[in-house]
Amino acid sequence: MDPYGNDYNATLSPVDKRKAEAKQAEIQKQEKMSEEAAEAEATAETLVQAAQEQGAGTPPPEKPPQDGPAGGEGDSYITHLSDLRKSLIKGISVFLLVFIAVFSTINLWFPYVTKGHNLVILGPLEVVKFYMTMSAAIALGLSLPFLCHFIWQFVKPGLKENESRFIGLYSPVMLLLFLGGVAFGYFIIHPLSYEFLLGFGAENFDIMVSAQEYMRFLLMTTMPVGLLFELPIVALFLGSIGLLTADTMKKVRKWSYVSLAIISALITPPDFISQLLVLIPMAVLYEASIWLVRRAERRQEQNVVTE
Repeated sequence: MDPYGNDYNATLSPVDKRKAEAKQAEIQKQEKMSEEAAEAEATAETLVQAAQEQGAGTPPPEKPPQDGPAGGEGDSYITHLSDLRKSLIKGISVFLLVFIAVFSTINLWFPYVTKGHNLVILGPLEVVKFYMTMSAAIALGLSLPFLCHFIWQFVKPGLKENESRFIGLYSPVMLLLFLGGVAFGYFIIHPLSYEFLLGFGAENFDIMVSAQEYMRFLLMTTMPVGLLFELPIVALFLGSIGLLTADTMKKVRKWSYVSLAIISALITPPDFISQLLVLIPMAVLYEASIWLVRRAERRQEQNVVTE
């Protein structure tokens, strides 16, 4: 303490003065933040009181949409999986019910499968295999309309308008063509090729046909032919979405016949008669496909001119 009354501590140097000013500014900033926090707290209390006065029925504020499985694309993906699961459960349930019905009436349809041929069983388990396989094949054919309907219900929301209209219109025709192909294989290709092959080997061998081999031969001469009979519908569908034209089918006609000959050789027994029996209707169906695609193109042109 100065004895003359001069307080030298009150006289600050420029450096100390700047430090004091900075400290004072920080104190003021903290006070201002405290005031703002107090105001925010008071505002929150006011909102809470207003909400309590309005009652508990006031809906809570909306939450922003979340990414991931809980919203948007995630919900759509889960919905598709749920629809697929339902369609699979329905299809499997129908197939199992038909399979049980067919297997329980095996003595009724068994003569139509064997067609009076004498078959040999090579082991006790082969009986069960034969019954199970043939029952499954017949059950699949009988439940096919229901399976197609369930698949149609699942894929319909994701199809374009022209694709949805096409499939909805020609689904019955697809089923009839498949059944017609199976019937063609059962009544024509199978008996002719079977008798030809047995007669071809009877001169040098004592032939005994096992039930398992007969079953494979029967399925090979029926099911693939049913799929090949879908050729006109496949061509129409490709034409409706712009991937195939009648002129293109005419240009590649030679190569198409070669491809059909190779396919008929792969799906039929290794004899010329069976391959020829499959190739002839395939060629007819190919020409019919060209005519149908050309007709569809003319119809679309007329619709464009009318519009």
